[in-house]
Amino acid sequence: MAGFLNFAFMERFLALIQNKYLIAGVAFFIWMCFFDRYDFSTQFAYQQEKNKLEREREFYESEITRIEQAIEDVQYSPREIQRIARERYKMKKDNEDIYVIQHVEPKQ
Repeated sequence: MAGFLNFAFMERFLALIQNKYLIAGVAFFIWMCFFDRYDFSTQFAYQQEKNKLEREREFYESEITRIEQAIEDVQYSPREIQRIARERYKMKKDNEDIYVIQHVEPKQ
């Protein structure tokens, strides 16, 4: 009985692999998955690049918003102008002294 099942299985298997449509379909599937211009590895690389570019776009959009807000503050706020003049350009009033303190990291 086991021999008969084994023989029937082999006959079905041989008939299956001799089917030219199945062979063509499997070959097409393998070609599309591994050898085509847009195979899986290429699609994965494109997706990674897309994600990276979307993160960069979000970063730059937030930076643009921040810079536009800073420009608006400088244009309309005398207090902001004074703060920038003191911090960036070390400007001071006539009756005051400025001490610049820099943080130095210890050597390791």
